[in-house]
Order: sequence, then C-alpha cells, then structure tokens
Amino acid sequence: MRQFALISLLLSPLSPAVAVELNDQLDLSLNVTALSDYRSRGQSQTLGDPALQASATLAHSNGLYLGAWTSNVDFGFDYKARQEVDYYAGYYWQMSADVSLDMGYVHYSYPRQSNFNFAETYGILSAYGVSLGLQYADDFTDNQSYLWSYLGYATTLPADVGLNLRYGKVDYKDPVLVSNSGSSRSNYNEWEVKLDRDLMGLNWSLSYVDSDMSKAECLNYLGFDDICGAAVVAGISKDF
Repeated sequence: MRQFALISLLLSPLSPAVAVELNDQLDLSLNVTALSDYRSRGQSQTLGDPALQASATLAHSNGLYLGAWTSNVDFGFDYKARQEVDYYAGYYWQMSADVSLDMGYVHYSYPRQSNFNFAETYGILSAYGVSLGLQYADDFTDNQSYLWSYLGYATTLPADVGLNLRYGKVDYKDPVLVSNSGSSRSNYNEWEVKLDRDLMGLNWSLSYVDSDMSKAECLNYLGFDDICGAAVVAGISKDF
C-alpha cells in the first residue's frame, strides 16, 4: 500500500526565492528539485531511491494561487504508478510581516494507478517563524481518512544557513499499524530537521527524517520494513 505525499511548497507557496512577474497582479514561480530520497511524513515514496521533482505556481496579488507539482514515485510490488501529479489551489493571507495564514485544497493523482488518487484540505498558520499545520483527507485508500497535524519552526543560522524543524502526528480513522505482537494503533509521530543554504544559484539541503513506526508496523502497512525509519536526505533545488 502506498503512502500519501506532501508538496513542501505548500508551507510557503507565495514566498519563492524567484518569481516571474507576468503583470502587476500575477506572478509565476517555477522550481526543480533533485532529492536522494522522496520522503513524505517519515515514509519513502521511492523505496529509498532518488527523485526528480518540479512545480509551477501562479499567484495573484490578492492572495489566491494555483499550481501543479510532480515527482517520480515507486511503491514496489506490481503497482504501475511511477509518477505523482498534484494540483492545488488556495489562499495566502499575509496578515503582517511576521504572521500569515495559508488555506487550500490539493488533489493527488497517480497516472496508471487511479485508485490511489485522493484529495486533501489544509490550513497553515505561521507566526514569527513558528508554523502550525493541519491537513485532512477523507477519501484515502480503502475508505480511510486521516489528519496530519504538525508544528514547525524556521530560522536563519550564521553563514545564511536555514534551519527548519518539524514534528508531526498522522492520525488515521482506523488502526492501520500492526506490530509483531498483534497490537495495533491508528497514529504515529514523525519529525524532520533540515539545513539549507543558497550557493552558486542553487539551494543545497540536508535533512534528517524519522518516525516512531517500528519495522514490523512499516512492513505490515507498506510491505517494506526499511522505508519508515531514520534517513538522511540530500537535495538540490533551483527556482526560476
């Protein structure tokens, strides 16, 4: 069974490093990212292999935006899905220089594996570097629903190194995580520590990603026991 993905740009869709000004009211932001592993909420979407990702976001001066994002994926077994394509739309309200609210809707699609498709609504409140996010889907696989809630913090360290921290909880409607002892639970915790820096026109990043899912829970839920644990993910991205 595959696990959902999250487009990281949703955390700040209207604040890219570079944007193309189409006119006085519209900006177009483009991004290409290469990662050593595509991790979503502690779980690999590529079985630990590298990923190439791209996004395009059209933003209006009134705060409305829409866009698309794509990445290669690999869920193993006989699944035909090799690509994820997400379409999103939302509203970004900059209440002050340090406080913002981002609300929207995203549709996750998997060409050649349409039974994986689902949708999600989200809301992210950010204030003085701290972010509180809620993301909910009621049409996940096998009539499942989930709520992902997380707390994040972003700041800039000396030498212009960015630090991003996140701690989250994924809570399913039904118990889906089963241990070797037979006990089950409906939620797990995940976290990430990320460092990044702009250099030579590129953004270079290094992340530590982990979750509290055991190998048995990972195997029983996703079919593999090595895609939910600790991992170091390196990335390079470019904004256009």
